Amino acid sequence: MQDMDSWLSEKKEIGRRNAAEAVFEDIRTAIVSRKLALGTRLPAEVQLAERYGISRAIVREALRSLQTLGFTQTRTGRGTFVVSESPARQLGGGAYSARDLMEARPCIEIPAAGWAALRRSNAQLASLSSLCDRMDEEEDVQTWVRMDAEFHGEIAGASGNAIFRKVVADVRGALSTQSELVEHVRGRRKASNAEHRRILQAIAAGSQRDAHAAMAEHLLEVKRSIIGIAGEERAPLKI
Repeated sequence: MQDMDSWLSEKKEIGRRNAAEAVFEDIRTAIVSRKLALGTRLPAEVQLAERYGISRAIVREALRSLQTLGFTQTRTGRGTFVVSESPARQLGGGAYSARDLMEARPCIEIPAAGWAALRRSNAQLASLSSLCDRMDEEEDVQTWVRMDAEFHGEIAGASGNAIFRKVVADVRGALSTQSELVEHVRGRRKASNAEHRRILQAIAAGSQRDAHAAMAEHLLEVKRSIIGIAGEERAPLKI
C-alpha cells in the first residue's frame, strides 16, 4: 500500500479548466484504491495546492465535495481525514438531505415554472435569459453553481407566488451544495445548461404545460445523478 507521503510527492499537472473536478477525482480515486487509507489525515490545503499547482480556493471546492459524499470528514483544529472508501448512504446537503430535496423540489419548482410562464415580466424574462447565456460561457464551477441557484430562484420569483419564492430561497444553500457535487462527480454542466434553456424557452413562450414538462425533466435528471452518485444501482440506499 502506498503511504500518504509517497502519494503527496507525486506532482500532478492539472489544467485550469475544471480543475476542482480533476482534484476531486484524483483524491477520490486514491481513497477508493486505498492509496489513502481509512484514518489518513489529508495534507493541508497549501500542500495540496502545491501538489496540483492550483489555488487553495480550488482545493477547498474539491474537499467540500469529498465531504458531502462522505469520503472525508473535517475535524476542527485537527484537519481532514479519510473516513470511508465509498459514498455515504445519506448524502449531505447543508441542512437538508438529498432525499429532502428530491421529494420537495418537484412539488415547488414544477408549478413555479408553470406560473412563471403565465406571470413573468419582461424584466424577469430578460434576467433569466441573461443567466442562461452566462452559464453557457462560464467555466468556473463555483460561479456556475451560484448562477444555477440564482436561475431557480429567479423562476420562483417570476411565479408571483411568495411561498414558492421563500421556500426556494431557504433551500438555496443546499441546492448549491448539491449542484456543486453533481457537477464535480457527473459533469452535468452542459446538460443542465440545455435543460435550463428549454425551461426558459417554455417560460418565454408563455406555455404553462411546456414549462411544467421542462422543469420536471430537469429535476428528474438531477435525481438520476444523485441516485447514481449514492450507488443506488448497487444496493438500496437512503438518500
